[in-house]
Amino acid sequence: MKTWKGIVGVSTAAVLLLGGCGKSDVSSKMDRDKTVTIGVTQIVEHPSLDAAYKGFQKGVKDGGVQHVDFKYKVAQGEQTNSVSIAKTFVGDKVDLIFANATPSAQHAANATKRIPIVFTSVTDPVGAKLVKSLEAPGTNVTGTTDTHPEAIPKTVEFIGKEIKAKSVGLLYNKGEQNSVVQIEKVKQELKKYNVKAVEATVAKSADVKQAAASLVGRADAFYVVTDNTVVSTLPSVISVAESKKIPLFVGELDSVKKGGFAAYGFDYYDIGYQAGKMAAKILKDGKKPSDLPVEFPKKLKLVINKKAAAAMNVKLNPKWNSIAEYID
Repeated sequence: MKTWKGIVGVSTAAVLLLGGCGKSDVSSKMDRDKTVTIGVTQIVEHPSLDAAYKGFQKGVKDGGVQHVDFKYKVAQGEQTNSVSIAKTFVGDKVDLIFANATPSAQHAANATKRIPIVFTSVTDPVGAKLVKSLEAPGTNVTGTTDTHPEAIPKTVEFIGKEIKAKSVGLLYNKGEQNSVVQIEKVKQELKKYNVKAVEATVAKSADVKQAAASLVGRADAFYVVTDNTVVSTLPSVISVAESKKIPLFVGELDSVKKGGFAAYGFDYYDIGYQAGKMAAKILKDGKKPSDLPVEFPKKLKLVINKKAAAAMNVKLNPKWNSIAEYID
């Protein structure tokens, strides 16, 4: 979800590498006096994903795993890099893989059926073929989803009832499975309010600004879900929204901070923390990923950016004070 400067490998909080740990069964308990190695694969740099990783580290420690060597690598938004990172971790026989975002989780799951994988920032774990079901994953993979069941319905309701838009521009990369799932949900919800969906798809970040511009005159509002490609170049969408006075709704709170008008969201740090606690159960307590249900975000809130509202010519309604948090 962010522009890349390079694959980053960072090792923290450890000096010992536990040889052969990755060979052990995923349900075996760790020796609490030894250092465990966690391979961290993240598809792009982005404040939300970065916050999830920080939360994950804290969750692991709070879960009782004190001696950890985090091997952190980022794929620059490139699928081939992500595949390579996953294969490297498998070759290194890490004790656990933390996959941050859907593509990273898919590539890790394709690379190993033995090493436990804990994901976060994944929209549809079942649709992505990471788990058999949310309640009983049934594989070496589990984690936390970044989909709150009420986020899209509440966003669309606000667009229909409060903004009173008759058409909404949906900008996304149809090659991202997580985005396709969200867009289908958005379109279903829009029908409830007789709001027309106008789509513009992209294949790469360079396409985003032109695609956003193509929606001008056809959409009363924009809605960008948590699409890695579009969010990586969100400023280009914001510039179109501001220049044409079109309210821009986004899929997560960091995009509101960057200049989106509003979002129903949660803190990615929290779902990362939840994932970290799950990883600790696997590493410390010998739990199997297959037996740990996928978890949802526990909190949801509406956040509105006042400066963005002014730039996009949205008049703030006093009644929103009771349902929203504001940032300047």
